[in-house]
Amino acid sequence: QQVLVSISKQMNISDVGKKGFILGNDDDWNYYYSGETGSAQAGLGWVKSYIYDYFSVAVYTESSSSPATVRAGIFQWIRAGWSGINFVQAEHIIKGMKRHSKNLKSILESPNLPPPEQIAATYQWLSSLPPNELVAKYTALQQARLVLAVTSGKIKSPETKKPNALAHPPKEQIIDALMLEYLKIALGKPSLINKQIVLGMN
Repeated sequence: QQVLVSISKQMNISDVGKKGFILGNDDDWNYYYSGETGSAQAGLGWVKSYIYDYFSVAVYTESSSSPATVRAGIFQWIRAGWSGINFVQAEHIIKGMKRHSKNLKSILESPNLPPPEQIAATYQWLSSLPPNELVAKYTALQQARLVLAVTSGKIKSPETKKPNALAHPPKEQIIDALMLEYLKIALGKPSLINKQIVLGMN
């Protein structure tokens, strides 16, 4: 029996929280991040929220049966809020864990999931791209997110003119976003940008 243990610990207080939205169906994994400080929840646009501390332990066990199955146990602790006050409740953590489990299950059980070596090769290829090519791909993704955010009514058109509307995050975050689009394409989910842009191929 194989066992994988994953342990995560936040080292420092997070950056201030920014407004973000789910675009369309949450199962499509499309999100818009405005770069503006605050919360997207009604009445909380003014808050300056932070994740003060986070700790997670996940244990995955693979059965010896055929076909093999994976069982997981996840334990999480989080302290987050504003003005130094923790506003996290147990149901918030449970809801997040259920959402994570649902998405993980859909990925691992998909018949279209690429082999690990192909996923790793794609990540390495994106990591090796010149900065200008990487930024061009990310800009196309951000522009597509902006269009969907406007058409779905999440933001108003004038907000797309703000300086942070197409801001470029660190390289690692750009690669993560492009890898998500790669996975969506591989799994047969609708992607905001096509395969040509993500991988440079038809």
